[in-house]
Formats: sequence, C-alpha cells, structure tokens
Amino acid sequence: MAANNRRMSGKKGAQVGSGGQRRRGLEGKGPTPPAEMRKGHAKQRAAAAKSRRAQGRPQQRRGAGRSASEMVVGRNPVVEALREGVPASTLYVQQFIDNDERVREALQLAAERGGINLMEAPRPELDRMTNGLNHQGLVLQVPPYEYAHPEDLTSAAYDEGADPLIVALDGVTDPRNLGAVVRSVSAFGGHGVVVPERRSAGMTAGAWKTSAGTAARTPVARATNLTRALEAYKKAGITVVGLAADGEAELGDLEALGGPVVIVVGSEGKGLSRLVGETCDVRVRIPMPGGAESLNAGVAAGIVLYEAARRRS
Repeated sequence: MAANNRRMSGKKGAQVGSGGQRRRGLEGKGPTPPAEMRKGHAKQRAAAAKSRRAQGRPQQRRGAGRSASEMVVGRNPVVEALREGVPASTLYVQQFIDNDERVREALQLAAERGGINLMEAPRPELDRMTNGLNHQGLVLQVPPYEYAHPEDLTSAAYDEGADPLIVALDGVTDPRNLGAVVRSVSAFGGHGVVVPERRSAGMTAGAWKTSAGTAARTPVARATNLTRALEAYKKAGITVVGLAADGEAELGDLEALGGPVVIVVGSEGKGLSRLVGETCDVRVRIPMPGGAESLNAGVAAGIVLYEAARRRS
C-alpha cells in the first residue's frame, strides 16, 4: 500500500539529463556557406546545371505535339498569307472562278514558292470544306505546326555556347501577340517561346503573318503544364523572371537578365496567373513615366528582350 502511495504522490523523481544537447544547440554553426553551396539558391542551381552539362546533356526531345491543320479563306487573306510566307500545303481554286488580280497573284505566289499543290474544286466542295464561309473561290490549307519541347530550347542554347534566353506566355490568347513575341525573340537573339497547351494562342496563320517570317527559324514549344515547365527550368539553373506592374524589382536593376533566363509575360488584362507568379524567382516591373497601366504582350516582351540583349553584348 505504501508503494502505491509513493507512485500516486506528486513528487518528481530523477530526471533524464539532456546529455549536453542543449548546450551544444547554443553553439554557432560556423560561417555562412557560399551561394553555390546553399540549397535552393539560384547560383547553386546554376552550378548544378553546369555540372550536369559537363557530364553530357540529355538527348533532345522532339515532337511535343502538333496543332490542327487550318484553312485560310478569302482572296485577300490567301494572298497576304502567301506573301508573308505562311506555310501551306494546298491552294484550292474554285472551278470557273472570276479571274481577277488577286486570284492571279495567289496562283503566281504558290507556283513561285514550290511545294504547294494546286487543286481545282467545285464551289459546293469548297463550301463544305470551309463550313459555308465566304471563301470567294480561294482556300489555302496550312499544315499542322510541329511544336518543340521546352527542353529543346535550352539544348539549342547550350549547343551555341550561350545562356538560354526564352520567353514564356501565360494566358496570352491573341495569335497576333504570339507572332509579335516570336518576332522580338528572333530580333534580340532569343532561343524560343513557350506556350501552354490550353487556354493559349497557338501558331496559327495569323501568328505566322505577324511574325513576318521569323517563325520559320524561332521555335515555339508547347508545355502541358506551364508551371511545371518553369519549375524544370529553375532546377536546370535558369532564373525565371515574371513581368508584373507591381513587381518588386525594376527592369534596369535586374542583373539576372545577363545570364540564363526565362521571361514570363502574362495577358494584358489579368497579368500573370497566381501559380505562375508564385513560381517566378523574381517579378519585375517596366517603368512607364507616361502613366500607361499596361503594355500588350508583344511590346512588353520586346522591351525586356532588348534589355537582356544589351546586357549580353
């Protein structure tokens, strides 16, 4: 009974000691390691990527999907597409068509370029092909666009011995803006453009025309998930820079543009989506003394690409 009373009493017994752990926990951990050794730091990611490249880069991953074929209909649109070098596989001409200047020019351009089939078809067949659109007797078939894989863009840069300079578009749905960005990337020595697979402009005939032919030498990659593609770029040591009106850094102060970088441009109305904005290493703003609230994607990308090219020259 006495033993039970002792066990039930509130007296404390002997306590297990800390073994000196608390004292050692108060000791310093030494000097801060350099940036290249700190996990998650941009310089550490760059050093890791450089090490992987020294051991051999992975084989390029071609064939990230194709777009659907497209029809350009109407005499003026067909002639403009042929003038601008939009890829085409077949030019359909209506039987017994009124032969005006535009028809003659379309036939001449198709013949001069070569590789474009000329097909004569009755009007009901052209109506069926175009779902009843006003084709005016001319229909140009644009073949599916062969998208690159996001990794192809970095591989191409490293093959040139250059730091990657890539533009990613988040929520940009106007093909003309995509074409303008492709043109700017080509003009300032960039290595390509990345677009999401869904809810984004693709390489249509309109994008080709706006690119003024530069789409033939500047690849466009399509990502199943843009956020994951950006995270993969970060793991490869590339800094991801998002453009935002309320960005914490100003464009002129951004040293990262001189190295491997992905510039992310959002839509003119909504800007960057939340997940994409959180994935960026830094968000940068373009100073606009004139007081404009925003710039369209093509103009904004061109300004940042110019600054990147200036720093790399």
